[in-house]
Amino acid sequence: MRYLFCILLLVGSNLVYAQPSIENKNVFEFRGVWIATVVNIDWPSKQGLSNDLQKQEFIALLDMHKKNGMNAVIMQVRPSGDALYPSTLEPWSEFLMGKQGLPPSPFYDPLSFMIAETHKRGMEFHAWINPYRAVFNTSKSNIAPNHLTKTHPEWFVDYDNKRIFNPGLPEVWKHTNRVVSDIVTRYDIDAIHLDDYFYPYKVPGKNFNDDDTYQKYSRGLNKEDWRRSNCDTIIKQLSATIHSIKPGVQFGISPFGVWRNKSKDPEGSETKAGVTNYDDLYADIMLWQRKGWVDYIAPQLYWEHGHALADYDVLINWWDQHSNNRNLYIGHGIYRAGTTTNWKNSNEIPYQIKRLRSLKNTRGSAYFSSNTFKSNPNHWNDTLQNNYYKKPALLPTMPWLVQYEVAAPNVIKKSDNNFQIEIVKIKQVKQLAILSLSNKEYSVESIVSADTKFVNLNSLGIDRQKNTKYWIVAIGHQNQLSKLVEL
Repeated sequence: MRYLFCILLLVGSNLVYAQPSIENKNVFEFRGVWIATVVNIDWPSKQGLSNDLQKQEFIALLDMHKKNGMNAVIMQVRPSGDALYPSTLEPWSEFLMGKQGLPPSPFYDPLSFMIAETHKRGMEFHAWINPYRAVFNTSKSNIAPNHLTKTHPEWFVDYDNKRIFNPGLPEVWKHTNRVVSDIVTRYDIDAIHLDDYFYPYKVPGKNFNDDDTYQKYSRGLNKEDWRRSNCDTIIKQLSATIHSIKPGVQFGISPFGVWRNKSKDPEGSETKAGVTNYDDLYADIMLWQRKGWVDYIAPQLYWEHGHALADYDVLINWWDQHSNNRNLYIGHGIYRAGTTTNWKNSNEIPYQIKRLRSLKNTRGSAYFSSNTFKSNPNHWNDTLQNNYYKKPALLPTMPWLVQYEVAAPNVIKKSDNNFQIEIVKIKQVKQLAILSLSNKEYSVESIVSADTKFVNLNSLGIDRQKNTKYWIVAIGHQNQLSKLVEL
């Protein structure tokens, strides 16, 4: 895709313009929120709710986030080697009905429902899976007889009261790929998303016992490089699996916020983090970006600006300089609201948004997690609605995933504010958007569904101004834009 400003073509009675730059934050910005299901952090609020209550809660979440200006949800659908959807590979999650393996009754597919409701609101649905956690709490979790820890106990390592898929086993790689293949094949998702749990966070005095696996599969590597190689392998394989089935589906990862400290590596950040991706979780995010195995990353920068060991400002600059031509979104720790002096300050999230918008390679935000927004902490819901997310934003495209060129809509002017819209290939269009340009600044005025036949600017809340240009644009399923048609 090309983003140019100056090519104008006269087509019929409408001027057609090329798209604005992907770096324009007024037009393109990812605004996502994580919705966690593990131990019922965000949804459902508790186990065993009726279908109607589950649906009502999810719709209420979506409506709240839509009102706040979000354009994507990152929904946890596989929290612990289980499923929030019908699967022949893994049992139903205990966090849904209270007993692992127990489906909703009467039966419905929560994942199909959630995707449909999310798309109905013009938002992206990112299916979030945890690749290696199998049992969240070995002393409390309810485990079904057909759970893999029962049928293939040799695949797992117990560590710190959890049961973890052994990342060094080829059988584990194959199974994880089957799970992802199943989701991508059967569901209309926009992305597969992995969180920060690769090898488990280290606990003093506890050993992750994968010695036998290392002896069998060491491939001539020292143990730390071998562990990193195992994570590299699953990422490379998952990328290939996703894109071979649906080439336009995104693959995203939200790593821990520090790759390496500079004290360990001159390429690292000026931080003093006690944990790092590379050295402790064996996740070499930089390699995955450079190889093009991931499409976006959303590092969890859950520290405030001015933090003594991991300053938000230091880290956001570091990640912006190391985006490696992949889309970069910043994870905000909104759950920390009210916990410390800094997080009681109503300016913290606004500061973080303004900083990321000032950087060239940073494309938006993701917030952990959904439930925090219910209390409108520090009036941040109001701040987003009335200021930072007052106008909608288009999701940033990823040129390497684009599968087709979107034709510009045909527009018939009925009056200054009324237009008839015709789209030739409706199945190729996800949405339509109205853009404006005033004082050399672009804005997204409105986003409407692809099946819109008539546009009335006044009914969309657009008060047409002199010295302002207005366009309509068609948006494809990989967020690619048609040329802009002037209204």
